[in-house]
Amino acid sequence: MKTLVKGGTIVTASDIYGADILVEDGTISLIGKDLDTFVTADTVVDAVGKYVIPGGIDVHTHLDMPFGGTKSADDFESGTIAAAFGGTTSIVDFAIQSFGGSLHTALEQWHKKAEGKAAIDYGFHMIIRELNNQILGEMDELIRREGVTSFKLFMAYPGVFMLSDGDIFRAMQRTSENGGLICMHAENGGVIDVLVEKALAEGRTAPKYHALTRPSKAEGEATRRAIALAEIAGVPVYIVHLSSAHALEQVREARDMGLPAHAETCPQYLFLDYDNYEEDGFEGAKYVMSPPLREKWHQEHLWKGLAGNDLQVISTDHCPFCMKEQKELGKDDFSKIPNGAPGIETRMSLIYDGGVRTGKISLNRFVELTSTNPAKMMGLYPKKGTISVGADGDLVVFDPDATMTLGVKTLHMKVDYNPYEGRQVQGVPTTVLSRGNVIVDKGLFLGKPGDGKYVSRKTYTLV
Repeated sequence: MKTLVKGGTIVTASDIYGADILVEDGTISLIGKDLDTFVTADTVVDAVGKYVIPGGIDVHTHLDMPFGGTKSADDFESGTIAAAFGGTTSIVDFAIQSFGGSLHTALEQWHKKAEGKAAIDYGFHMIIRELNNQILGEMDELIRREGVTSFKLFMAYPGVFMLSDGDIFRAMQRTSENGGLICMHAENGGVIDVLVEKALAEGRTAPKYHALTRPSKAEGEATRRAIALAEIAGVPVYIVHLSSAHALEQVREARDMGLPAHAETCPQYLFLDYDNYEEDGFEGAKYVMSPPLREKWHQEHLWKGLAGNDLQVISTDHCPFCMKEQKELGKDDFSKIPNGAPGIETRMSLIYDGGVRTGKISLNRFVELTSTNPAKMMGLYPKKGTISVGADGDLVVFDPDATMTLGVKTLHMKVDYNPYEGRQVQGVPTTVLSRGNVIVDKGLFLGKPGDGKYVSRKTYTLV
């Protein structure tokens, strides 16, 4: 099958130029001017007047994830369809080890969750909740045999996810041998639990206390500690969902010293802030996530970090819970509100509108942060994350002039609210291709659940 994307302006992390793109059997085979003069295609996509960018890659999603007696509202079908509408053509989700369980069993469970449902390509990280010699050996096997090359560890949620510094260090030592990458949730969980206990004892139960008991300095301290442990182990570390200037300062200092410290941030930390928790009634529960939203002044620091490569990736931490029946579990106790918010569909347009159009980042940097760097860090490059001969035909025709109003009625995520309800953005994906197949066109989903393929990932390339 041949698909020709004609007349667009190709944008990669390094180049901007006009050309056509021919995709044959899922792979880009030709890039050049006026390809239709000597090539016949089964499908022709008109990209005149629009950008053609590599498909977005979201390396932090939680689909069909159990949490606090419920599970995230989007499964691999609804979540990946929403991602496609938003211009994302690949995700890396998180498989979760059960207490007393093996990593292989967890991976098998998550394969079953995705099989027959995913509409775009996907891979997995592995969340490690317990560490012993057997698990250390399984880390090697997952990298070597399964293409799972990154492992998420937690410095928060004692008794649920949190590992000791000793176990974190042991896992880091192992990745120094097997080439894996540690992805770190960096918050001081012990301090946070003391603050939560105190707030509840004082009758402070409203959603805003979720944020007030997770101070940004607790994130900064844990980030500093994670980087120090990685330095001792002699390995890179990747800080997930970095939300504050205090944490960013630790990453910047490490990188200035030449250490391989890396971090991602998310749109919610760039466009929302603590004031959202002060919305009337229980509305602040919409924004309960970890780390929480910070004071607005942090945003300027994060944008500068993105522009200057102190932050390398923008992901979403997409983990939606409906207000009714799910967020309401914490109606009388903020600590029982499921942590997470929707974002898989809105990332690309939000970052273009609020970053590129405002001059905070360049068009090339937009592609780098949302596609190329995620591909490199998570072992998907150069098959994904760029537009070049031999790469997968994951392409987005992006209209920089089109506008869209974000909201529950206009989006496709399976959740009953949107954090950006009513916000108008300029810059919208109009046609989305996965391996050369048009899966979204002019507001219609043309793909098929189950067509997404599991991607066995290589080890990281530092950025």
